[in-house]
Amino acid sequence: MPQPHSILISPIVTEKTVATPGKYTFSIHSRATKKDVAQAVNNFYGVKVVKVNISTLPPKKRLVNRGKATQKRPKVKKATVMLEEGKKLDFNTFK
Repeated sequence: MPQPHSILISPIVTEKTVATPGKYTFSIHSRATKKDVAQAVNNFYGVKVVKVNISTLPPKKRLVNRGKATQKRPKVKKATVMLEEGKKLDFNTFK
């Protein structure tokens, strides 16, 4: 069970994640659950979470030097958080 302060690692801000208002994406701890993420967002930002979707991206590898595999990107777990309608989240302000 991860500690409450280590569940949210960092926000993911790209064109695709910012396009939808009311939805925010975070890189999260590998053992975090949906309830953990919702509680962490509520504690840090003071905003009620309606829905949480979690996805795990596999590690990306490439072949080098006669078929040997090296890791290009580690395994990443991310959560997409949907807030109440009309609410916004500012990554620079904490509760």
